[in-house]
Amino acid sequence: MARRILLVITDLEIGGTPTVVRELVLRLRSDDIVVEVACLKGWGPVADQLRGARVEVTAFGARRARELLGVAKRLRSLVRKRRIDTVFSFLVHANVVAAMAAKRLPGVRFLQSIQTVQPRPRWHWWAQRWAARWAERIVVPSTAIVRYASRKCGIPESKFVVIPNAVDADAFPRVEVFAGPKVRAGYLGRLDPAKDPGLLLASIEWAIAENADVELHYFGDGPERPRLAAAAERMGLGGHVYFHGTYARPQDALSQIDVLWHPSGVEGFGLVVIEAMASGVPVIALGAAGVLDIVENQRNGLLMDLMTCYRDMAGCLKWLRDDPGLRAKLIENGLKTVRERFTWERVLREYRGVLGF
Repeated sequence: MARRILLVITDLEIGGTPTVVRELVLRLRSDDIVVEVACLKGWGPVADQLRGARVEVTAFGARRARELLGVAKRLRSLVRKRRIDTVFSFLVHANVVAAMAAKRLPGVRFLQSIQTVQPRPRWHWWAQRWAARWAERIVVPSTAIVRYASRKCGIPESKFVVIPNAVDADAFPRVEVFAGPKVRAGYLGRLDPAKDPGLLLASIEWAIAENADVELHYFGDGPERPRLAAAAERMGLGGHVYFHGTYARPQDALSQIDVLWHPSGVEGFGLVVIEAMASGVPVIALGAAGVLDIVENQRNGLLMDLMTCYRDMAGCLKWLRDDPGLRAKLIENGLKTVRERFTWERVLREYRGVLGF
């Protein structure tokens, strides 16, 4: 009899975790393994991608937290109807809904995944503490999450399995960087205050003050976009800062920049960091959280300290522009890091071990 696995996620919008779920589904399924996806919210772009790949997707259409109990009932019915033997949920809302459904689904395995170390809202961690009791194992992409979730939720470290996120390195064409007269710094991700995208405005202002010919390109959308756009105009940066919105393919964004600026200190991993490395785009990142499982300072990227981050990020643009030897070393070692540690060929074996096949 075929194994039947259901991956449950909060939403299927463009983003790091939906990308991981999409790639995991496409690589796990086989003649004797059926993998389906359910999301708590409405239909999203990643749902279209999955449907195009002939994956069964269910969108529950929830809009408010008070609807989650009803979603849990619908999830329970879906598991029974589709004869699911393993439910693997991603992110706190999906973990809570799966835990609620688990109470009346004896014999079904429940796995959970935590993908962030974002401290707020605090109730997320209270909810995760409750949900964790219904999980057989909790899969996380970095050791930073193990430490943080253990401290916040009291979950024993032995319950966690660290499986890093991955990319298909061959799907990322090599980018020619620092080939033009301007240095193009890029941010790829949701424009959310927790990720601190506004810090980059101070960085680009500092770089301009140091007579650098630079641009800042934001790829992504979110609640911070109007505030960032207004701040850029107020600071006189209108000719240096560009907002491109969300790109479905990170390759299309990475092809337009010379260096990735990654200011977030709450990343559970930082998928965009290895996407940039796979493309040959140097990485300048805040040295915090899950990024520390990827970036080694001055070997495969440059790590910044929080206290001087905006000045250091600006200074590193000039350093990379003027030092082709350093630039080449970071690019070469970044590519090596991805191919040795963060390919799906390697990571998929670890997922198969947890799932038991």
